[in-house]
Amino acid sequence: MDNAVVPARANANAAALPMVEPAGFGARVAAMPMKTKLMFGLGLAGLAALAVAMTMWSSQGDYKVLYANLSDKDGGAIIAQLSQMNVPYRHADGGAAILVPAAKVHDARLKLAAAGLPKGSVVGYELMDGARFGQTQFQERLTFQRGLEGELTRSITALAAVQNARVHLALPNQNGFFREQQKPTASVMLTLYPGRTLDRAQIAGIVHLVSSSVPEMNPKAVSVLDQTGALLTGDQANPQAGLDAQQLQYVAQVESGYQKRIFELLEPLVGRDNLRAAVTADVDFSQSEATSEEFSPNQGKDATVAIRSQQVSESSGSTGGAPSGVPGAASNQPPVPATAPVSGSPGALQGAQSGGNSNSRRDATTNYEIDKTVRVTRNATGAIKRLNAAVVVNHRTTTDAKGKTTTTPLTSDEIAKLTALVQESIGFKQERGDSVKVINAPFKVEKIEKVDIPLWKQPEIIDMLRAAAVPAGLALIALLVFFGMIRPAMKAALAPPPAPAPGQQLSAVVDDDNLLPGAAGAPALPAPKSNEHLDAARALAKENPAAVANIVRGWVSGEAA
Repeated sequence: MDNAVVPARANANAAALPMVEPAGFGARVAAMPMKTKLMFGLGLAGLAALAVAMTMWSSQGDYKVLYANLSDKDGGAIIAQLSQMNVPYRHADGGAAILVPAAKVHDARLKLAAAGLPKGSVVGYELMDGARFGQTQFQERLTFQRGLEGELTRSITALAAVQNARVHLALPNQNGFFREQQKPTASVMLTLYPGRTLDRAQIAGIVHLVSSSVPEMNPKAVSVLDQTGALLTGDQANPQAGLDAQQLQYVAQVESGYQKRIFELLEPLVGRDNLRAAVTADVDFSQSEATSEEFSPNQGKDATVAIRSQQVSESSGSTGGAPSGVPGAASNQPPVPATAPVSGSPGALQGAQSGGNSNSRRDATTNYEIDKTVRVTRNATGAIKRLNAAVVVNHRTTTDAKGKTTTTPLTSDEIAKLTALVQESIGFKQERGDSVKVINAPFKVEKIEKVDIPLWKQPEIIDMLRAAAVPAGLALIALLVFFGMIRPAMKAALAPPPAPAPGQQLSAVVDDDNLLPGAAGAPALPAPKSNEHLDAARALAKENPAAVANIVRGWVSGEAA
């Protein structure tokens, strides 16, 4: 029996001996199975790839336009240059625009400008740089004309509303032997951006730009067309004909000003949202000028005559009693008797008849100052010719004590008072043909039902989810890789906890105080099965002490060995 007991105990000791684990982390990783090591390596590689993808995705969001509206030739040259510069790029607008990272926009533009890009489809005065030796005068003139057309095209396309432009110049050959020299002319073809227009001031600016760039060109010799073929400069002789954008804006401001007056005056009386008003203004933008001249002498009762110049000439003479004149019967006739009675003394009359003939002459020419008044009257543009106002007032709303709402129309006296207020607010003039109409009618207000859009269908939430989908997906994949592949491998590679000492194990087995006592009125927890073996060993020691002594002696000799 002793021999049987000792080998069994020896086998138990051999089984209880702890396994020897590798000391370092690298050694423990090397000692792991190939499957675990492969899982650990793939997990680390996956995390690195996810980190790179996250970095690239975050850097792709901030791209800005490098150049737009590029031709295919310029776009290809710029892309080739960006590839040599190792600058990432994107296409937009069907390849007409090139986008680069925002941090590299200015650097890329400077480097591309140093390389002469973009060259543009329009060629200007750089054509003169490639002049060949021996070219004819006609070729020189043609090259200069093409360069001038290109420069004008560049200047016109700099306008915000112009997408593209073409300029055609007709420059006649000037010759000093010709009596009548031909004048140069120009035609401009514009392609505007969708929804954009040019006002008269901008069209006039284009005309003067072209005419000022060509010697002896009259602005009337410049024609401007748009992409639809409409002539934009056909009414240069009368620039006030029609309404341009500024005039239409002025009319809208006048009408809105009168509407604001009506609202400010009537809203306190009828209540907010119970009034609608519309005013139509007929504005005269024509220019007129009248000149009048008035002449009035400065002579009056009390006025002093202002003499500009005065000329007086006098002449006098006398002759004898002998007949004079041409000899003949006419000169020898006796004097004609006087028809009027002659009064006087006979002596005086006789002396007068016996005396000779005398004559005198006095001429006076006087120039007086005359008042002259010249009046020039210019009528200001933008005068209001007529005003039409239409006002609709809602019925009066009353609420009784029970909370019931009823509507009642306004009386004719109230409508007349409102009409008078509207007339006074807009400056009503009967002689001008103004009209004001005030109508009382119930308003039909439709209740707008608010549609509750689910949270996941709102555009803001959808945009936010789209923006967060990529980083959230990458983060989820990273968590799966970490907890599914890396964490188990790292847990296996970590050092195991230290095993308890043999004395501590024996104390834990022998000490019965560690047993959990039962609560009051409840049975105690059963002891581990090892206590049954301990009781059997104690009973064996009581029955056969010699055998137990031999077993202990074998243990001691085995440990000593």
